[in-house]
Amino acid sequence: MIGTRVMTALALSGLLALTACGSGSGDPATPAPSPSAASAPTGDPGLSRRLAEQVTGDGAFTRLEELQRIADANGGNRASGQPGYDASVEYVAGQLRAAGYQVETPSFPFDTFSAQAQTLAVGGAPGPAVTALTYSPTTPPEGVTGPLVVAPDAPGDPTPGCEATDYANLPARGAVLLVRRGACTFTQKQQIASEVGAAAVLVGNNAPGPLGGTLGSVADGRLPTGGLLQPDFDALLARAGQPATVTLVTQSRTITTRNVIAQTTTGRTDEVVMAGAHLDSVPEGPGINDNGSGSAAQLELAVRLGGAPPVTNAVRFAWWGAEEVGLLGSTAYVRVLTPEARRDIAVLFNADMLGSPNPAYFVYDGDDSDRQGAPPGPRGSDGIERTLNAALTAAGAQPQGTDFDGRSDYGPFVEAGIPSGGLFSGAEEIKTPEQAALWGGQAGVPYDRCYHQACDTLANIDRVALDRMLDALAVGVGTYAVDLGGPNGVPTRDQRQTR
Repeated sequence: MIGTRVMTALALSGLLALTACGSGSGDPATPAPSPSAASAPTGDPGLSRRLAEQVTGDGAFTRLEELQRIADANGGNRASGQPGYDASVEYVAGQLRAAGYQVETPSFPFDTFSAQAQTLAVGGAPGPAVTALTYSPTTPPEGVTGPLVVAPDAPGDPTPGCEATDYANLPARGAVLLVRRGACTFTQKQQIASEVGAAAVLVGNNAPGPLGGTLGSVADGRLPTGGLLQPDFDALLARAGQPATVTLVTQSRTITTRNVIAQTTTGRTDEVVMAGAHLDSVPEGPGINDNGSGSAAQLELAVRLGGAPPVTNAVRFAWWGAEEVGLLGSTAYVRVLTPEARRDIAVLFNADMLGSPNPAYFVYDGDDSDRQGAPPGPRGSDGIERTLNAALTAAGAQPQGTDFDGRSDYGPFVEAGIPSGGLFSGAEEIKTPEQAALWGGQAGVPYDRCYHQACDTLANIDRVALDRMLDALAVGVGTYAVDLGGPNGVPTRDQRQTR
């Protein structure tokens, strides 16, 4: 899961110049003509139940062991653009071809990022640790220096540093701005800071744990921008006016990476049931929960389903690249779909983090019944939510809703008007006492205390959660692969209005 709230529109606008290239025998963006409604295949009504019985958390864990082995053999990570990611692509694609799928690995360019120096000095003395946000412009080797200026952070203000008026009557020109994380993107915060003439931006976390994130793309970065831990940021607030030197020596380059796309040979190709999980990790670790867990669970499901299952509607699985640097693989895929190909996708399931060690059991809030954050998903998303809620309940976990906040690969599909939903076991957020009473685990600590860290290994997986989430995913995919209708149905192709 991407480490900051990335608005889907931002992800799309940051890729206007991006061109994806297909590899293999054809491009799933332009599928073969579909059978007519009269000649459409009839799926097996027992498929979803049978799939839930056949998939196992142990099977998914075995696949996680292979992803861990790949990371161990390739510098400890599976980040896009690195050998560990390429090996992960080959592993997943090979398993799918052996299971009888039509498999493609379409490529797309993206910007890589590295930081050679990340330091902060305040008042001439070393300051707290600072982490360059992805695509932060570089400073000179000696850094940039200016007085610390605090963006107003009134209690209850969800948008600190999100408007130029936040700096009215403040000496922002040439300053190092201290801005707390809030509702708008990091990209917007540093762009506003650039407009008021700041020299650099330091963003403080609003929750425990490290602050990692992205400015969207190289083109979006205007000022050197770093992240601070919450207590370090809070301590700096009292030092406003003192000189600070920010040194963020960074480098970006454009390279090519790949998605994995696999589709069944059976079922209507104009009523496609799609499921996606990002395959890449962050550079800091092997990414076994984020998102080896979603990738391995989806691979276990795909292999059990097989390439020629008894379905009414074709099933298309995707493993996305470069999610951790801005949802780039899924955005590239959706962007090159023709309007007709977008309408061919009936539903999208998102599997991102399914085995968190202090797990939550979240289902994306398709109908916005929780009244939190984003509005409802595209028409039909409410039915997907109900289907997954029922499946998780049957698997032994009482689900709660979670917002479509733009942090995972459903984002481009929601933006395109495609009915979407999915499962999530929690990231760096803190489990509440009420949730601990409902699900077990520890209140007051993160769902995943190894989120985006080197310790996100096989030891970071709750195997019970992985098994339950996999069962629910199997029921969801199996249900709509056979029938798009029913009480939790989604619109048919003729009824869908994608964008």
